[in-house]
Amino acid sequence: MNSNKRKQKFNKPRSGDRLISVNRRARYEYHILKSMEAGITLKGTEIKSIRTARVSIQHSFARITKSEAWLHGMHIPTYEKGNIYNHDPARPRKLLLRKAQIRDLEREIKSSNLTIIPLRLYITRHKAKVEIALAQGKKLHDKRQSIAKRDTDREISRRLKNQTGRI
Repeated sequence: MNSNKRKQKFNKPRSGDRLISVNRRARYEYHILKSMEAGITLKGTEIKSIRTARVSIQHSFARITKSEAWLHGMHIPTYEKGNIYNHDPARPRKLLLRKAQIRDLEREIKSSNLTIIPLRLYITRHKAKVEIALAQGKKLHDKRQSIAKRDTDREISRRLKNQTGRI
């Protein structure tokens, strides 16, 4: 196995990464099938605004048009100290992926009812990166199962915490 490749847990940044935004509803509303890292093309005032961590990726999604991946719905507010060269907060932003990755994503999206959603936005080595995932929407009963599992896990951890406190 290549020593440069690292396994990482979801929503846990690698060492040296600065986590900016997490799409917490993504795991509730979608089954995550595959995830990958992508770069984003940004303007100068956008990266300054991202560094202030005022970004929302809650309702964003990615589309593939003309063999290019675009991230729609990500809201980066205008930079307060910017001038006439400020950016449009809701403009689509190009994702930087390899052609083979884009082809694979496009093929998988067309073959089944899948979508591309961002999971988290972070800065690594002075560059903004987004972790995108190929996901399938959950049905209502799947969401209910997720809620029930979360509640039972909470109850178990609460009881374990209370038991260890009494010893």
